[in-house]
Amino acid sequence: MDSQFKVIQPQGILNSKNGNELKEVVDQFIKSDIKTILIDFQEVTVMDSSGFSALLIILKAVKKNNCRLVLCSINEQIKMIFDMTNTNQFFEVLPDQASFVSA
Repeated sequence: MDSQFKVIQPQGILNSKNGNELKEVVDQFIKSDIKTILIDFQEVTVMDSSGFSALLIILKAVKKNNCRLVLCSINEQIKMIFDMTNTNQFFEVLPDQASFVSA
């Protein structure tokens, strides 16, 4: 596991406002030379299309900067969005933070 990693734990609804905040945090991590970013969705109840769009933008930025993005603890609604949009193949998803730490 990469020793240079940061965990982000968004809460509530991942929408336009929260998605923009998430993008800003990720951008700061990238600028700080963090190589792995873990987004823990444990406290996210719902993700709307704006939140999903933010995740796609984040994924693109992370890949562009040769970083790793890991998602964990996604709920069924978020999993369904990934499945319906056929984007689940682009995201690295783990069951929970413990799975990341032991990887």
